[in-house]
Amino acid sequence: MRKAEIMRKTGETDIRLTLNLDGEGNSEISTGIGFLDHMLILFSKHGRFDLSVYCKGDTYVDDHHSTEDIAIALGSAFKEALGEKRGIKRYGDIILPMDEALILAAVDVSGRGMLKYTSDFQTEKIGTFDVELLEDFFISFAQNAGITLHIKQLEGRNSHHIAEGMFKAVARALRKAVGIDEEAKDEIPSTKGVL
Repeated sequence: MRKAEIMRKTGETDIRLTLNLDGEGNSEISTGIGFLDHMLILFSKHGRFDLSVYCKGDTYVDDHHSTEDIAIALGSAFKEALGEKRGIKRYGDIILPMDEALILAAVDVSGRGMLKYTSDFQTEKIGTFDVELLEDFFISFAQNAGITLHIKQLEGRNSHHIAEGMFKAVARALRKAVGIDEEAKDEIPSTKGVL
């Protein structure tokens, strides 16, 4: 089974995270940030990843440290669970509608962590959550997972719908990319022989 457990403790956060790439979309999420809990539950369900996240962070300051450190832990878990990436499909993409919002997400499990992110949020916050933290989350996740990740808002007015569309789209693109290619299940999907 492709699983990982990450424990990350800093002066700002204390995180325990478990991930099973071959799960059923079950989750136990407690980050101290209600909106992020909601997004990670969606991520787990739409990726069919079993995900457990517990974070005790300095949210009395703001949500930045917890959001970024959870993304670091989640990215690290993906990298560990994928191992040498033998047999994966490597690429995944989707254009996903969430009511009036429309989000493009594309993933290459390349071993090179980078994010290309295009959004046009009309608000600075979703509830108490700073919208700018979404890009920070995906940057840290992509860098630590070693994936190339493109997220592009094609349409959208409601900030909650846009953010929800992003998490669902990334989860579904990742689900495709980390899925096993039955025709090449013993191969590394690269001419280099390593990812």
